[in-house]
Amino acid sequence: MGVVTVETSSERETVELGERLGRLLEPGDFVALVGELGAGKTQFSKGVAAGLAVDPGTPVTSPTYTILNIYQGRIPLYHFDLYRLAGPEDIDSLGFEEYFDGGGACLVEWAERLEGELPEGTLTVSLSHAGGDARTVAFAAESGRGAALLAGLFPS
Repeated sequence: MGVVTVETSSERETVELGERLGRLLEPGDFVALVGELGAGKTQFSKGVAAGLAVDPGTPVTSPTYTILNIYQGRIPLYHFDLYRLAGPEDIDSLGFEEYFDGGGACLVEWAERLEGELPEGTLTVSLSHAGGDARTVAFAAESGRGAALLAGLFPS
């Protein structure tokens, strides 16, 4: 498994890192965001949306109560927040799997709620506090498209 860890020193840098990823995303990509409350998942998501050319006037917010926000950009961005769900059976009952293989990219906050049900080729992005506005951001991918995204973000 490939893992790359970086540190951002500000909210702006966290957004910019997400934007770099957003420029690389293609239909069918699945990005799992992991981290405690306030770790920067939503700021990172704002950057991903910017990288996908979502209208800058569109507010990108954590869809905690709606569970899914869809943003139109270069390709659709399916932005999930699974915080309020108990586990993967809730995803099954809501029918979200159709988005996981759809014509856009999935960005899933609180992806650990899927309990090992992540699609093959997932890029996992783990964010954690590193003091003040600094964040540690770890990117991990085992194979497939996630590994290609990781290589595109951090070329040798």
